[in-house]
Amino acid sequence: MRLRPLLRLAVLASATVLSLPALGAEEAKPDPVLAQMVASPARSPQFQARDAARHPLQELAFFGLAPHQTVVEISPSGGYWTEILAPYLHDRGTYYAAANPRGTDSAYANRENAAFDAKLAADPARYGKVKVTEFGRGHFDIAPAGSADLIVTFRNLHNWMGGGYADEAMAAFYRALKPGGILGIEDHRASDAQPQDPKATSGYVRQDYAIALAKKAGFELVSSSEINANPKDSKDWPEGVWTLPPTLALKDRDRDRYLAVGEADNFVLKFRKPLQ
Repeated sequence: MRLRPLLRLAVLASATVLSLPALGAEEAKPDPVLAQMVASPARSPQFQARDAARHPLQELAFFGLAPHQTVVEISPSGGYWTEILAPYLHDRGTYYAAANPRGTDSAYANRENAAFDAKLAADPARYGKVKVTEFGRGHFDIAPAGSADLIVTFRNLHNWMGGGYADEAMAAFYRALKPGGILGIEDHRASDAQPQDPKATSGYVRQDYAIALAKKAGFELVSSSEINANPKDSKDWPEGVWTLPPTLALKDRDRDRYLAVGEADNFVLKFRKPLQ
């Protein structure tokens, strides 16, 4: 079979074998081309260094990613997932990056947008087909209604809760997805022993709370995964989840301790928009 240009480059890329945790059958069968995208030397070294904690290949396989899909990523930030999704979907699919709203008063959002725009512009062969849309308070036109096969978002739900628009976000995802479309959510998992802070000021969200938010918007829970579980995370840190890597909010104070814990305990949830 003859591969299209970007896929052919991916197959010629480094064939680094990723160590896999014990996974269920659905998670254990990733697309070999997707595996090559994850292993590609074109990815940023700082992002590749986090793969052992983030398990991108297994998580995208769990969500059911396929090369022909229309996929929306919510809040791409520095582009960890963009570096995988954009080239993977380049030839046969469509990738929407729902970034920060433009022209806001947030210096942080404007800097992040500028850096993301520069990243895309620097490599048109990989990123020239990325469709950048807006997501944030009052900005929910992430993709045409009923167009998306898959919407994914990674460690962002707590931000929408803090901003007071989590329900609006879920409603936007529901509108953008086709009937039967999938919503994949990952975030820092709070302890079930404590009530949920509605603002999620620590960065942690109870898994049952996240499920309830999605169901309130009309989604059905398909399954959950322990791909990114971390039993070392006690979830009671002085600066919330940002105490842990990669942020290390306390800088050198107890640094070795927090590095030993690793990145936070994260839930991974897969929802479906019901067939209509």
